[in-house]
Amino acid sequence: MTSPHLIDIVILLASAVVAVPLFKFVKLGAVPGFLVAGVIVGPFGLGLISNLDEIGKLAEIGVVLLLFVIGVELKPSRLWRMRRLVFVLGTLQVLITGLALAAIAYSFFALPMRSAILAGTVLALSSTAFVLQLLAEQRALSSPYGRASFAILLLQDLAVVPLLALVPLLAMPEVNFSLDIIYTLAKSLLVLGLVILLGHYFLRPIFRHIAISDNPEIFTASAVLLVLGTALLTEHLGLSMAMGAFLAGLLISNSPYKHQVMAEISPFRGFFLGLFFMSMGMLLNLNLFLDSPVSSLAVVLLLIFIKAVLLYFLAQLFGFGFKTSLAIALMLAQSGEFALVIFSMAHQTSILSNELFQQLLLIVLLSMLATPALAYFAQLFTKNTTTKKELPSEKALPAPIVIAGFGRVGRRVGEILTMANRPYVALDSDARIVERERENGHPIFYGDACRTKLLEAAGAANAQVIIVTTRGTAITEQIVASLRQAYPNTVIYVRGHSLEQCRELQAIGATGSVSETIEASLELARMTLRNIGIDKKERTAILNDFRRSYHKKINQPESDISCQKDI
Repeated sequence: MTSPHLIDIVILLASAVVAVPLFKFVKLGAVPGFLVAGVIVGPFGLGLISNLDEIGKLAEIGVVLLLFVIGVELKPSRLWRMRRLVFVLGTLQVLITGLALAAIAYSFFALPMRSAILAGTVLALSSTAFVLQLLAEQRALSSPYGRASFAILLLQDLAVVPLLALVPLLAMPEVNFSLDIIYTLAKSLLVLGLVILLGHYFLRPIFRHIAISDNPEIFTASAVLLVLGTALLTEHLGLSMAMGAFLAGLLISNSPYKHQVMAEISPFRGFFLGLFFMSMGMLLNLNLFLDSPVSSLAVVLLLIFIKAVLLYFLAQLFGFGFKTSLAIALMLAQSGEFALVIFSMAHQTSILSNELFQQLLLIVLLSMLATPALAYFAQLFTKNTTTKKELPSEKALPAPIVIAGFGRVGRRVGEILTMANRPYVALDSDARIVERERENGHPIFYGDACRTKLLEAAGAANAQVIIVTTRGTAITEQIVASLRQAYPNTVIYVRGHSLEQCRELQAIGATGSVSETIEASLELARMTLRNIGIDKKERTAILNDFRRSYHKKINQPESDISCQKDI
């Protein structure tokens, strides 16, 4: 007999496979695609799925994994570089917008005080996933409005953690704010200290031994165990699972194994997060919108207008020009995915009534669907804007250089880049090399460079150059082929093992390749020519002629080279 759970999973996967690519094709993004897919198959759509409770519990794993990734990415160095925009502009945006929306919800929509406080603060947040995706598509992440939007989103991601702690506080029947806040803060700090202590003494040694064992399946299981185990621990101690996952992310953020952990978690996060958004879509009552579409759209437009106006004036206060301020306001005027997370928790704890929860879900969904149009106008307004006058004081760092493989060749390349004062990130699948070179101060991380997700986590998508120095013909060719497919415009230089392999590597996508024996051969030849009495000028000319001839052979079709062997 076929399990009903299996049927539900097949229906969810089928609807996502149809809806998400369609929404991405029309530039609406993946998140609205998941939401609409959930609406269609849910009880208020076609009614194909009615078992919402168990699906909702499973979907919570997606939120846990999302908070873990945010914890990993919120590096102190990144926050410090953008501290003015993150901690001042971002904090003002959340506080002022949250207070304004809460006051309007309480005064004009007659929401209870606790519901108004929560709704106003949460609606002040924007969609990190959606906005960053659109900024990347517009190639505007390094623009003034892109950087400012990113900084505000960073602070909003940080604000999610206290908001998660606020939900159980507001759920108390009688709240003594001074005592309860002190108690909650003390408990949170105690749990934080416990988790950090355990992570500091046990996390890195455990991952080191697992990496040395060279068992990818166990490493995958360990990465998932880290996230879910920490989430369950914090829930058992009275905090939320999401906060535990966030702490786990912070613990791993400075670890040499973080990129490989991120690569292992990424497929699970994508699946379960999509499931979460679909579960939210299944909870959405379309009858609310159909009964009063004008009033629903009016509330959404009011939300977008209030957020945009406040964001515009805050951006002006921080010295951005008219067009850039307007672009920032439009990019962040929607509500975001964390509103769905927190409203769901608030609904479960009875802070929000079912009717209010449904109305808030509708507002969030409609505002997110409006984001592509808002982003289009933001880009349109800034198309002819000069950037020099409007860049804030924080300077963007140059894009890194990624070195895949940090043996003898990779290490020497890294040392030369350090002498040139150029940043780089190195990857190696040997845990012993990673530990040794990190002790020597090199920015190296553990991971299998054949994994595109690992390279993406290490910054390959934004790298100026990717240098592949791995040993092993098959591995090197696999890395180059996957890199070229994932990043068609990135410069890729590769270490080859022979003239034939260098030519093969360029055929499958390498920008340039060089045999590991060429420079040693040239240096041996140079010393020999000097010893036998050939003067410096003639030596240099001979060696340069040979070098040019050698590199010309790499670029020649194989049919043009007859029986030539590598030096």
